Amino acid sequence: MAFMKVTLTHEAISGPWGASDISFSGEQANIHLGVAQPLRQVQSAARKLRSQGINQVTLIGDVWDVHSQWAFAQGFATAKPAFEIQWTGSEADKQLLTNQFDAASFAKALTNDTPENVSPMNLATRAADWLKAIGGDAVTYNIIEGQALLEHKWVGIHAVGRGSERPPAMLELDYNPTGDDNAEVAIALVGKGITFDSGGYSIKPSEGMLTMKCDMGGAATVTGALGLAIKSGLNKRVKLFLCCAENLISGHAYKLGDILTYKNGVTVEVVNTDAEGRLVLADGLQAACESGAKLVIDAATLTGAAMMAVGSNYNAIFSPQAETLNKAQRCASQVAEHVWPLPLDPWHKDMCPSPYADTANSRPVKGGGAGGASNAAGFLWRFVSDDVNWLHMDLAAAFENNHGAMWSAGATAHGVLTISQMLQE
Repeated sequence: MAFMKVTLTHEAISGPWGASDISFSGEQANIHLGVAQPLRQVQSAARKLRSQGINQVTLIGDVWDVHSQWAFAQGFATAKPAFEIQWTGSEADKQLLTNQFDAASFAKALTNDTPENVSPMNLATRAADWLKAIGGDAVTYNIIEGQALLEHKWVGIHAVGRGSERPPAMLELDYNPTGDDNAEVAIALVGKGITFDSGGYSIKPSEGMLTMKCDMGGAATVTGALGLAIKSGLNKRVKLFLCCAENLISGHAYKLGDILTYKNGVTVEVVNTDAEGRLVLADGLQAACESGAKLVIDAATLTGAAMMAVGSNYNAIFSPQAETLNKAQRCASQVAEHVWPLPLDPWHKDMCPSPYADTANSRPVKGGGAGGASNAAGFLWRFVSDDVNWLHMDLAAAFENNHGAMWSAGATAHGVLTISQMLQE
């Protein structure tokens, strides 16, 4: 099949194309840019082209840059893989776009895969194998599985995952290009890897459960980000922790009213088994802080409250340090992704009170109540060491339940580029 040529132009559209921003001449499509929001326009135009059954395109002309080509790719991509884009520009630009596309495609494919295929151990193993293939001998890893989690005092991952016949797991991965076993860890990454979320005994309705294969989007995002950074020449030591579990109902499942005692001594009453992501992340954050990393970044499809606050075109970010928020915003801007800070103050740690434990894992009201995204971040803060800079990314933009004007249905990988850029700074 021939590749359709696609060009960008600042010329006004004319002829029979009316109010459209796309015109056609032979086997060439022309995207006519307006004066505002060009990247959104390009992404939307790419969706229109793909929806017409166009699967193979070559980008041509000197108006394209890296950001506009990436915006096109985001709109053109679908969960079904039978499509191809040929980049334009310098060889360096083409290589950058290829690396970005490979990393995003890995994260998307992992997130879009079926919950039957992606068990907790499968998630941990696929992430480790992909990074090992990229990083070679600089990558080493260990997977802690099932009952062995309790020997390491990772009680959150174990509790959430024990209801499934397929055991929970934590992936501990070390990327150390220095060759020095004593080298400092510059950054540690933590990803929520709930491979399917039924809600547990706080069971979700069917329509809310349908897309819960995406609840391991945080694990896919940080894995994709590290892979992209390694492909781009990352020369710092980075550790990765994936917190992998299925949140299912059985006679072995954790229950409302249970109290978990974490490795750092914090006790947590379970008042909502559907607020499970923060329970597994609490283990990952402690492991990340134990690594000695100066900066810890976690990513998770954590709260519906974040999506209500920022919509599905932004990821919400939280940090006690203004400079960490600024760095995340700067890095997102450099790669044309979108983040927005939401409130996080010390008192948010106490917004989920319990009469039986140091804290509850949520509030016993629908959706966790007002300010739920900040309250979840406050809960996580209890498990971050005082001397560590920390960024929490609530991935409101990581998955689209249905296709729309900007995205096809499925994973978007929005956040991979931001975190990768933070790793490379």
